[in-house]
Amino acid sequence: MRGIVLFVAGMLAGGFAVSAAVGQNHSSSPNHGIVGLNHVAISVPDLEKAVDFYTKTMGFPEAFRVKNAKGELQLVYVQISKGTFIELLPASVQRPPGLNHFGLYVDNMADATAMFKARGANVGPIITTSPTKAVLSNILDLNGNRIELAELPPQSLHHQAMDRWQP
Repeated sequence: MRGIVLFVAGMLAGGFAVSAAVGQNHSSSPNHGIVGLNHVAISVPDLEKAVDFYTKTMGFPEAFRVKNAKGELQLVYVQISKGTFIELLPASVQRPPGLNHFGLYVDNMADATAMFKARGANVGPIITTSPTKAVLSNILDLNGNRIELAELPPQSLHHQAMDRWQP
């Protein structure tokens, strides 16, 4: 668990640094339309214990929960800062414990997927019916790691949580 926490902390620090650099010099960035790192997703053996750890021990407020059609808890987001989250997912045979993916916030999904496809990235289809109401697509890197692209319209649970954020 310590390794996961250190990894997440490193990802977040790197994401903030990249976001700040892009914000300061947006015109020179080759990644137009990438707002920044939005979340890191971690599969956990006990979802409620993980939520308890991240909310009570780490002090990150719970942003939202999503249940599947059967009413089972599918995921929980905890909020680190206005636009940065940790997504907690229940581990399973298909989803072993550990890092599951990281998510990038994009301004426009069609533009972002076209940009990455033009560069030769393995980009999946655009999904407009996610349970969080975000517009999603996925990229697999050379090692099979998943990078989730997320456009966050006002009705998305992410956007709503960002609007509620109180520092």
